[in-house]
Formats: sequence, C-alpha cells, structure tokens
Amino acid sequence: MVWDPKDPWSKRSDPLEDVLRQAQSQFRNFLPSGGFRNILFAALLIFLIWQSAFIVGPDEEGVVKRFGIPVRALGPGPHLKIPLIETVLQPKVAKLHRVEIGFRTDRQARQQMVPQEALMLTGDMNILAIEFIVQYKIKEAANYLFNVADIHDTIGKAAEASMREVIGKSKIDEALTTGKAQIQQDTQDLLQRILDQYQTGVQIAAIQLQDVDPPEAVAAAFKDVTNAKEDREKLINQAIGYRNDILPRAKGEAAQTVNQAKGYAQARLNRAQGEANRFLATLKEYNQAKDTISKRIYIETMEEILPKVEKIILDGKAGERVLPYLPLDRHSKKMPSAPEGAKP
Repeated sequence: MVWDPKDPWSKRSDPLEDVLRQAQSQFRNFLPSGGFRNILFAALLIFLIWQSAFIVGPDEEGVVKRFGIPVRALGPGPHLKIPLIETVLQPKVAKLHRVEIGFRTDRQARQQMVPQEALMLTGDMNILAIEFIVQYKIKEAANYLFNVADIHDTIGKAAEASMREVIGKSKIDEALTTGKAQIQQDTQDLLQRILDQYQTGVQIAAIQLQDVDPPEAVAAAFKDVTNAKEDREKLINQAIGYRNDILPRAKGEAAQTVNQAKGYAQARLNRAQGEANRFLATLKEYNQAKDTISKRIYIETMEEILPKVEKIILDGKAGERVLPYLPLDRHSKKMPSAPEGAKP
C-alpha cells in the first residue's frame, strides 16, 4: 500500500522489511519446488553432519581450532565440532620423531658430517667431532602445534647447545671411552629443561651418540692411545682371570694336603694304638705262660726275618741227636757258571 499524505490513517511500510520480503521471494523462486527442495535440504543436512563428526585415532590427539585459535584438546574416539567454524588437527602423539645433529643422512642412507654442528671443545681443551641423534614424542599437542614455528629446527639447535655445554664440562677420555652413557643422560636432562621453558610440548625419549671421534689431523695418535688403553685393560683382565684361576686351585691343593696329613696322622695314631693294645695283650699272656709265649714270639720273629728259608723246628733234646748236614750239591747247582777264559 502506498502512503497517501491526504489519508491520515494510512501507514508507511518499513524499507528494510520490504527488502527482506523481496529477498525471501527471490530465494523461494530460486529453489526448486516439491521433492527437489526436500532432496536439497537432506543433502545440506548430510553435509553438515559430515562436517560436524570426526574420529581421533588411538595414536593421535585432536586439537580443535575456532577461527584459528585452539579451544580444546580431545582424546581418541568419535567427536563433534561446529561445522564450517571449527577445524581439527590430529598430530601423531605416539610416533617417535628423529633429529640428526652433526650429520645428515641422504637418500642412499649415507651419512655426511656437518662440521659446524659436530666439532665441539672438551673441558681439557681438545676438539671432538660428535654426531648424535635426538628422539622425541609429542607430549602436549596444542603447545607443539602453536607455540613454536619450526619445532624440528628448534629441537636441533637446543640439542646442539646442550651437547656443547655437557662436552665442555667433560674430559676427552670420558667422551671417547667410559663416559658416553653419562654424557647422553646429562644432555637429555638439560635439553628437556630447555624445551620445557620454551613450552614446546615435546618429551625427549633418548639421545644416542653415533660417532665420537677426534679431528682427522690427530685421529691416528688418538687411535694409538685408545688401542694402548684397550691393551692395558685386556692385560689387567687376563691377570685377574689368571689370579682367579690360580688362587682357588692353590687353596684346594693346600686343603687336600692338609686333609691327607690329618688322615695320615690319624692312621698312625690308630696303628700305634693298635700295636700298643696288642703288646699289652701279649704281655698279659706272657705273664701267664712265659715259655709258650716266648717260643711263639721267637717263631714269629724268625718267620718274619727269614720268610723264604726252609725251617725245621726240633726239640732241644732231639736236636742233640741230629747229625748236621750241609747240602753242598744243591748249593753248587744254584751257583752261576764261571765265564769262559776265566782261571779256576
């Protein structure tokens, strides 16, 4: 209705309402009518549901962004978000990442040293070429994604600085031989503290020393020193092994000799005790029958002294009536014949 200034009861319509009605009418004319309209609304509903639902994997963590700002972190499983307004990042929090310091591995798996990273100064003013690996995992996904621009390069620079500080407090012998494990642990602790101050959301899993070598100019001399130390340790271990072998054997032989001596002493004591008991028993019998015992002792003694000689025992009176006889013919047969050419 058009407003007529002559009609005081008429009302003028709002221009904004007219624009909205016109736009609504044009939109209705644009949409197909009937079943096509329903299909379009169903497709739009499916699209919105598809944009709203997402699934976070078991090795992932979901970070929801709203207009580019992180608003919440989600664990594994199905979740919902506001379509077309919120987006989701799903980094692999269980994956073990790797950073190489002091060297780079090319596509052919060949290692090339990076001198500006590898060369370090020890506490006793020696130069070493150190190549090592840093392994880390994502601890807090939101900090990992948004707090640091280049997390890989940041970890590499912080690891290099940490290793230089630890090597600067260590001696060259420790870095080349027995102190590698302690150097790795100290570097890992220091690097973790630095990254926590940066709020990188990273957990250092391990630091592994790949190569710790002196510069090429003095590598031969260092190798000779290392070989000499290894030979010294080898000889010390051999001496300790020889000692451990000889001492138990000597102690065993000594114990065996002592036991044999104790056994021999006990046997002699038992034999002496038996002989003493036998003598006492013989003495007792001798006191009861001196003649009989004397003869028996005499006969036993003669048997012991002359075991291979024929013996004939006669009574005293019978011996007076026996004619002594010396068997010379038997004695001559037993004598050896004289050698040829010998004078009679």
